[in-house]
Amino acid sequence: MIKYALTCDAGHDFEGWFGASGDYDDQAARGLLQCPACGSTAVRKQIMAPAVAGTKAQRGEMTPRMREMMMQALGAVRSHVEENFDYVGDAFAREARAIHEGTSEERGIYGEATAAEVKALVEDGVQVAPMPPAPLKKEDMN
Repeated sequence: MIKYALTCDAGHDFEGWFGASGDYDDQAARGLLQCPACGSTAVRKQIMAPAVAGTKAQRGEMTPRMREMMMQALGAVRSHVEENFDYVGDAFAREARAIHEGTSEERGIYGEATAAEVKALVEDGVQVAPMPPAPLKKEDMN
């Protein structure tokens, strides 16, 4: 696994884990990378110092079992949202704003929004979060 420090066009910093060095480039080219804070797909790598074998920093590396557990937890979150929240499709930004302003019924919703819509919601104090990704299909795995 390779860990990259990433940033989005809104200035949010986060980390991404990739199976191989080319996986970042492949996922970025296909528009699969997304900022967990605002949903922007304008994500780029930050400059990083290389990890040196045997340093204390590597003690926190994710094991395959830890990765599996994390993916299961993310899948459970996604399933919970899909089973208990209202799907509003591409009306997500409009409906989230209406709920925030009290002009629509308070409830959990999910749907699609552009990076610009998400950025505007966040700037206006509307709490939003990206959905965990759908589990990979066997044929899409490395």
